[in-house]
Amino acid sequence: MVVPLQGPAGVYGASCAAVSELAAHDLNERGGVLGREVQIELVDGGGRPAAVAARVARLVAAGRIDAVSGWHISSVRRALIPVLADRVPYAYTSLYEGGERHAGVYCCGETPRQQLEPALRWLRDNAGTKRWFVVGDNYVWPQRSLAAVREYATELGLHLVGGAFVELGGGNMRRVVDRVARSGCEAVLMLLVGQDAVEFNRAFAQRGLQDSVLRFSPLMEENMLLASGYDATRGLVVASGYFSSLVDGNAMELVGRYAALHGTVAPVIGAAAESCYEGAQLLSTLVARAGDTVDLGRDADGIAYEGPRGTVEFRGREARQRIHLAVANGFDFDVITTLT
Repeated sequence: MVVPLQGPAGVYGASCAAVSELAAHDLNERGGVLGREVQIELVDGGGRPAAVAARVARLVAAGRIDAVSGWHISSVRRALIPVLADRVPYAYTSLYEGGERHAGVYCCGETPRQQLEPALRWLRDNAGTKRWFVVGDNYVWPQRSLAAVREYATELGLHLVGGAFVELGGGNMRRVVDRVARSGCEAVLMLLVGQDAVEFNRAFAQRGLQDSVLRFSPLMEENMLLASGYDATRGLVVASGYFSSLVDGNAMELVGRYAALHGTVAPVIGAAAESCYEGAQLLSTLVARAGDTVDLGRDADGIAYEGPRGTVEFRGREARQRIHLAVANGFDFDVITTLT
């Protein structure tokens, strides 16, 4: 499991590690994978992509791991693909920019077409938001997502009135918020990771914009709400395949098993952490179909499984899943609709 234990995304790390342990526990209770016990090796995915890839490559060469999964940013995914190609399968769990076509890579996260387009449409129709400012971290997922948003804006009659990209972990959010305030936008699309989004939320609230400008993010989970603070997340809208507050049998069952394993003071399960559970489920399902842990087939077409997100079904290389829209309510989310 390659998960961030440092850097801007480190806010997800503790919960990703705890959920990974639960995923192994649940698989082993069902007999493991091909009758073998599942063990998790945690790798810090929050460092430089090349260093992360080198660490994983050494584990593969030593025969320590049979598969790779976990939540990490797309820059790390791109560094991992060459060192894993034709060696071990790779289930990438994060939301991402879409379009992944490398053999042996299986993506179960949300894509802009599933997540951003229907949310922007819903907000246009129900909140009247047409003038948008986009703020993102300066790497592949925000950049490619912005390219998709430009297309959706044309389709939906929206206007992009400004934007700003900041360096991961190094942006001056007060300066960005000043640009937001001057832009005349009605809403901000946040394509920010972890602590960067936290810092933006704090600066946004300090400027007093939360009552006049809507914020929408495809990457905002419960640990980030806690870090931002109650007043800094008022009115924040989020689209995701998972919220811990989902009143759904599968989601509630995960929370119950997690508490039984780790206790009630364990890190809260957010979407990033829950995705690690999805990655383990996807890999075990692919292995069961193939009958071995090496040749799983070129894609996951036709694979479907039931998990905390409900039914996840693959068409070729893309996971189809329910996407929910929620609004922050203190340190939790109120789910308001399921997007189509």
